[in-house]
Amino acid sequence: MTYCLAIRVNKGLVFASDSRTNAGVDYVATYSKMHRFSWPGERTLVLLSAGSLATSQSVVNAINSDLEDPEAPFNLRKGKHLYDLASYIGNLGQKEQQQHASALEKSNASAEASFILGGQIAGKASEIYMIYPQGNYISASDDTPYLQIGENKYGKPILDRIIAPNTSLEDAARCAMVSLDSTVRSNISVGLPIELAIYDEGSLAEPWHNKYSAFSPMYKSMQKQWNEGLRQAFSGLPRFDWEKED
Repeated sequence: MTYCLAIRVNKGLVFASDSRTNAGVDYVATYSKMHRFSWPGERTLVLLSAGSLATSQSVVNAINSDLEDPEAPFNLRKGKHLYDLASYIGNLGQKEQQQHASALEKSNASAEASFILGGQIAGKASEIYMIYPQGNYISASDDTPYLQIGENKYGKPILDRIIAPNTSLEDAARCAMVSLDSTVRSNISVGLPIELAIYDEGSLAEPWHNKYSAFSPMYKSMQKQWNEGLRQAFSGLPRFDWEKED
């Protein structure tokens, strides 16, 4: 399991992902779930993945192969709209899942993988799309300007309370980190390091990107202040009637 999210605000996009692909008493593996593709001035894209690592890696390999092949009928640089690219990635995922479906069924394993694709194409507004294992996709809305894949329930409350279209990119990024941290604390299948990418609307430049481990000063400071803030807020909650002084 994993947890990835993308946030769309007026000033741009924020992407965040964990790095854990398996967890147990004797085995933990980490792989990047964030893949960036950028052609400055033309388009910039970020792809997040969750689910079967074999499927998601095969999809990324196919994307890179199509980009290198001048004879490929379609690739990330040929789509005129971001939804064209979402459909393309959905089709790649379906093809990979179907190729190994029978073998995986015998071992009760799943080849399903889901993706979030976000970015901007020159002349278009920035967007984010969630691509389901079935190959179909949805985009974020003004009412819910974020998308999640993987283990999403622990990190959702902070997004619902904070994220709005007019939220600054920096606040959206901090919110994304808190959302990831809340999930890491509550679910062993989601783990550090956290990857964070921030894209400025209209820049058509490669997103700012960083990775945070448990020892990163920024992550440690954010975690400490968030925990202290929650304790203070909890201590200030209204008292029950029987607790009030006469």
